[in-house]
Amino acid sequence: MKDPYEILGVARTASPEDIRKAYRRLAKTLHPDLNPGNKEAEERFKELSAANDLLSDPDKRRRFDSGEIDASGAEKPRQRYYKDFAAEAPAGHPYENHSGFADFAETNDIFAELLRRQAEAARRAPGPDLHYRLAIDFLDAVNGATKRLTLPDGGTLDVTIPSGIQEGQTLRLRGKGAPSPGEGEAGDALVEISINPHRFFVRHGDDIHMELPITLTEAVLGARVRAPTPTGPVTLTVPKGSSTGTILRLKGKGVPRSGGHGDELVKLKVMLPTEPNPELEAFLSSWAPGPSYDPRRDMQT
Repeated sequence: MKDPYEILGVARTASPEDIRKAYRRLAKTLHPDLNPGNKEAEERFKELSAANDLLSDPDKRRRFDSGEIDASGAEKPRQRYYKDFAAEAPAGHPYENHSGFADFAETNDIFAELLRRQAEAARRAPGPDLHYRLAIDFLDAVNGATKRLTLPDGGTLDVTIPSGIQEGQTLRLRGKGAPSPGEGEAGDALVEISINPHRFFVRHGDDIHMELPITLTEAVLGARVRAPTPTGPVTLTVPKGSSTGTILRLKGKGVPRSGGHGDELVKLKVMLPTEPNPELEAFLSSWAPGPSYDPRRDMQT
């Protein structure tokens, strides 16, 4: 077996404190817990532990220095003729250490404390988050709703949709993710929201836009008509002489937001009858607009 002083890298005159520091310094790099599967590091740690056991014991160290015991701690056999002690002794100091880092983890040992904290953090670490995607209707996104999400394993999650949620926004459901591998809490479920388009509503920021068909009579004479909104139909006043493209604003009928709601912008679209109308044709054939009427006046080049 190698000289214990050589293994620890200290002089024979080293103090007990020097020996202790040398052991701790080397153990931090050679300990089996830090080198899983590394046979060479394991063997070197065995030698390091044996050397430390011998030299940290004042009586063993004195007997080794005086030649009474060898590096393994075994008694040197007496010789009959010319030496008091043999130069060799049976090798094989057994290595057995079940204390993990306890042999060098003192309260002032920053390295050991760091490992302890890491182990504690791993034990208390939460489970991983799980990611899902949920498609909802346009009106549910505007008004809010509770939707049920079916999970890949057949389970379900009830997801509360806040009013005014936007496309791509992610909702976090605390504790609905995967369980912790240790003693920590379960992870979270992260639900990304996608919004299905509506057949006539379109969202721009907190405002809602829509196109409302009206008749020629309603456009010319004005009228009160029903217009849909996300919370139900309302009565809308169409001014006399309205044209296709005229935009009317319904205050507060848009998307909910902090401190209120956006608006709904209604663009009028004059629609003629789809079937031939002889009376309308007869009227228009005899009607002549005034000389100032030219709908393409602003397109002159």
